[in-house]
Amino acid sequence: MTNRDYPGTIYYTIRNVSLYECLGWCRDESDCTAAAFSFVVNPLTPIQETTCLLQNETMAKQKPTNNLGNPNAIGSAGNSGGNNVVGSGGGVGGGSYSSSSLQKAVNMYFFTKMQLRSDNLCNRLWSFERFPNKMLRGLDNAIIYTSNREACLSACLNEVRFVCRSVEFNYLTLQCHLSEYDRRSPVGFPQELIHVQGIDYFENSCLRSEEVCQDQRIYDYAKVGMPFNKVAHYVELNYYPDKELLVKSQGGCLRACTIENEFICRSVLYRPSFKPGQPNCALYHLDHKTFPDGLDTFATPSPIPLLDSGDSSATYFEAGCANDTTKSSNPQQQQQQTLSMTTASMSTSTNHKQTIMSTMATLPPTISTISNIPMIQEGNEPSCDSYGVCYEVMLKCTDTKIVVNVQTSRPFHGRIYALGRSETCNLNVRNSQQFTLDISLGGQDCNTQSLGGMYTNTVVLQHHNVVLTKADKVYHVRCTYETTSRNVTFGMMPVSRDPDTLQITSAPEAPLPKITIFGSDGREATTVRIGDRLSFRIEIPESTPYGIFARSCVAMAKDSRSTFEIIDEHGCPVDNTIFPNFYQVGNALESSYEAFRFTESYGVIFQCNVKYCIGKCEPVICGVGRDNVESWGRRRRSIIDDGGDLVGDDQTSNKEDDDDEMTLSKEILVLDVNENLNNINS
Repeated sequence: MTNRDYPGTIYYTIRNVSLYECLGWCRDESDCTAAAFSFVVNPLTPIQETTCLLQNETMAKQKPTNNLGNPNAIGSAGNSGGNNVVGSGGGVGGGSYSSSSLQKAVNMYFFTKMQLRSDNLCNRLWSFERFPNKMLRGLDNAIIYTSNREACLSACLNEVRFVCRSVEFNYLTLQCHLSEYDRRSPVGFPQELIHVQGIDYFENSCLRSEEVCQDQRIYDYAKVGMPFNKVAHYVELNYYPDKELLVKSQGGCLRACTIENEFICRSVLYRPSFKPGQPNCALYHLDHKTFPDGLDTFATPSPIPLLDSGDSSATYFEAGCANDTTKSSNPQQQQQQTLSMTTASMSTSTNHKQTIMSTMATLPPTISTISNIPMIQEGNEPSCDSYGVCYEVMLKCTDTKIVVNVQTSRPFHGRIYALGRSETCNLNVRNSQQFTLDISLGGQDCNTQSLGGMYTNTVVLQHHNVVLTKADKVYHVRCTYETTSRNVTFGMMPVSRDPDTLQITSAPEAPLPKITIFGSDGREATTVRIGDRLSFRIEIPESTPYGIFARSCVAMAKDSRSTFEIIDEHGCPVDNTIFPNFYQVGNALESSYEAFRFTESYGVIFQCNVKYCIGKCEPVICGVGRDNVESWGRRRRSIIDDGGDLVGDDQTSNKEDDDDEMTLSKEILVLDVNENLNNINS
């Protein structure tokens, strides 16, 4: 729950720790049934004050009373590993819940544990946000009956027919409502929660970044009735950052939010003057809809800390989901808007209107759509045929296939197939206005040709089942696997042959790399001790045609004010005794090191810049003492001269490569050698 608190028996207090650390202790402590995390965020102080209160008994687990709840309360749940889930409100089992003891608070999160039985629990701090006595009307995909609330939430996690984004549980009838929509879904009208006694509304916080929206993600200034700079200032003082990164631009900050997979990123705060030459990007799971009081939260802000200027040079954006209303009605403007979504710079508008950003800004960029095709009846229009049927063809490139999606102005009856593979790579279409053909990149079924990272094929849209006529359409499709960031064109142009042949070009979305830290037992490590032997691993799926390399890696304290470079801009280790060079394991990069931490923080955040290669990347040769070792930090092989300097064909400045890098981060909790929860000073 945000800005809400339940009283309970506090058996331990820890100060000046991160939210990650607070919930980590509650997760690992069998006696902990709830945790309250409060904070005072002041940009003028070097260390933010936080308090973590662990409860072994909590009023949140009281049996139902006549007062069924505060309608404004919201809650969140988090995954603790296994079936122990840190969650909001309510007890384990039955229909037990209570809001009669719910209290208002400022700058506080409240969590309780639940038991969920599912193999799909996410490795996140919370798994659901709870809104007592609330529901969304008329947006259910499925209604089932479950024995209790926990079984209902588990059903949402286990749902495979659709992406379950929200849940409603009726404690009186035991009805469980599952929906692919939530309050932020663009379904044609504003989605507001209505007050219904005895029903709790939950939003799924285990959604992957690509599942948060059904279509594009957008970023816009928060519309809360305040000037934008005042909103940014309020956020600086009253939002606790879930993650902070060093970025190169505002576009990089928005890109980090789009691909964030450790929590659902709802908003960002970009501070260009945080450090000279090192802009700061704060990611939050909060937006204005998260607060129980909604827009009133901003109307009655908390007191401003002493010596504060009352203004901010930061920029605050909230994430949302796009729909048809976010697209321009002017075809020319719509075409410009669509093309802007393919750029990696992700520049924002300057007139404070809604700005659409790419949902997949990883390298290389992904094409979303082309501009609308006018419905012209004459046969000389390349997008239409002699029957008056017009076609809109969209192309999507993935790691394993080319996806050709066709929309028509009238129902189409015929077939679509890869030229020369009409029997093994085809789709029969019966009076449909939208259909898709998947063309595999490898094998002989579709006979896709490849050369230097470019994959090509020819697709035929044929009306008759047997013969090819002038009325049919032929498309040359091409996916180019690039490793640089650039604008990508996507259009159709006629060439002189019958039937009409059209060119379609696109670029595939690269798979998202991830950082995982493993302990000596081979399991993923979240809490370790100083000196523990760990494996730091950056990986992408084995099936991808890409390779990766990493450079400019830093270790940071939670507040980002203490930073230690571990891998330099060339990809070489700065201090091989603390963090050695990367070596290649399949499609992954790995380094074995001993756990360390900063004196002022238990949490250590690792941040690396990762780039792509077609095939395997070439290593860089690094000087370590008297030896030269290979480290996968650059695209082209370099050598060390007699003076120990890095030389070779990639010696020049990497400034132009900066924009095609992706920044990854990973946080881990590091305790002292003999330290445990019982001997940490409150």
